[in-house]
Amino acid sequence: MSQLTAPGAAQPATTLSGLDHTIRAERFQQLQARMPAVWDAWKQNYDDESVVVVPSVTLDKAVPTSGSMSQAFEERFLFLLLLLRQPRLRMIYVTSMPVKESIIEYYLALLPGVIPSHALARLRLISVDDASSGSLSEKLLRRPRLLARIAAEIPNRERCHLIPYNTTALERDLALSLGIPMYGTDPRLYDLGSKTGCRRLFAEEGVPHPLGAEDLHSLDEVVDSIMEMLRVRPTMTEVIIKTNQGVSGAGNALVSLQGISDLPLEARRGAIADRVSAMQLEDSSIPLALYVAKFGQGGGIVEERIIGDELRSPSVQLRARPDGSIELLSTHDQLLGGASGQRYLGCTFPADAAYSRLISEPARVIAERLAKEGALGRFAIDFVVVRDHEGHWMPYAIELNLRKGGTTHPFLTLQYLTEGSYDEESGKFLTLDGKEKHLVATDHLEADELRALSVSDLFDVVARHGLHFDQSRQVGIVFHMISCLTEHGRVGMTAVGDSAEQAMQLYERARRLLLDEAVAAMQENRLPD
Repeated sequence: MSQLTAPGAAQPATTLSGLDHTIRAERFQQLQARMPAVWDAWKQNYDDESVVVVPSVTLDKAVPTSGSMSQAFEERFLFLLLLLRQPRLRMIYVTSMPVKESIIEYYLALLPGVIPSHALARLRLISVDDASSGSLSEKLLRRPRLLARIAAEIPNRERCHLIPYNTTALERDLALSLGIPMYGTDPRLYDLGSKTGCRRLFAEEGVPHPLGAEDLHSLDEVVDSIMEMLRVRPTMTEVIIKTNQGVSGAGNALVSLQGISDLPLEARRGAIADRVSAMQLEDSSIPLALYVAKFGQGGGIVEERIIGDELRSPSVQLRARPDGSIELLSTHDQLLGGASGQRYLGCTFPADAAYSRLISEPARVIAERLAKEGALGRFAIDFVVVRDHEGHWMPYAIELNLRKGGTTHPFLTLQYLTEGSYDEESGKFLTLDGKEKHLVATDHLEADELRALSVSDLFDVVARHGLHFDQSRQVGIVFHMISCLTEHGRVGMTAVGDSAEQAMQLYERARRLLLDEAVAAMQENRLPD
């Protein structure tokens, strides 16, 4: 005979593990209903306002990232410390491992009109002390006591929200555990940001995109799709295979179709299959067998590679506000590299005015659809633009990043430092006094020689060569991903200038100086007499 709970008796506590995914999704939607009120209270100078930053890079990768590199990506979000210019805001910033005190001091020194010690008193740094390669969100969810400590730091949950990097079921569960809404898209919309999902979205909204096929799960389906694509466009010479959740080009593979259309029809499928088997992976560190297995497990697409005499890769960054309205935040030109030029290395901002409006209009169409679906927060749409013989640019939408991305932190760094904004009509970024600003940014300033430099060496170079951001002129360099300098020989930076030329000059000067200092640091010392 089952026992009944007596009237008035204490009900058993609800725990996360006691909820299935359906109930979690329902509770999350109820929690998100508080976000408009939290948003309205933002920057109102309430003494109990706070944010919890969990910069977990919860992304699908075929090859796990090292723990130290994951930490560097978590620290890439440290530009958010600039929010502490709000004199009463409290911030709880969570990382896998402790952040060096000197790195925190570096960011707080960038705050205009704020005493660094005052900002530091409102900052709570919490680390998991776990350097393994798993995502930060996973590490936190495995430690309920640590989550309780974080929750105890929140002065008022009604005026607090979670800021993640991207939003999966893991970040949703963090929000539930902390009892605060999340400034990010509900993970139920996660598939819209997949390669298959965004192609379908582009088609439904009439946004031009490359010829291709989606929702594929085997190389045989890829081969069949290429056969059909060649029937439609016999002049096609290259296609790109993409895994559904690939990031920064790492899930892409290039297939050459040169000469296939010249073969007899009965010989084409076999020839295509051979070319697909010899695909060129953008990330050469991934074994082909692992890539194929990943493609079969998560699915993907194949699409024509757009080519032309003049080809560029801009992106548009937007956000959906809690009230459902859309704001176009910026346009960028992406800097690409890698085996076939599909790996994201950095960006320049703003994008060329010759096509910034051309990509902004279809981006808004997609953004309006996403807002109707319930998207929240920042997202970006990547394009390829090609110029025809008459000088006209033609845009093709290729990806939707339903999360923050590689262009987010440079732009927000600039915005927080200058309090300026992007003017969609002119395609310019203007400060409060109407001054134009430009930036060049990268996450990939890397060379083996840079391993000879320590974090303190980097700051010494900044001081001796005047690379620090100058608040009076609002020009200079801001570094990020600093902690991976010595182990990986890599650091990120954002160069801000009054013109595109000045920003690039600052960028190149900083790059050259760092490499020169690294080479000098490798010179052997004279042995003691």
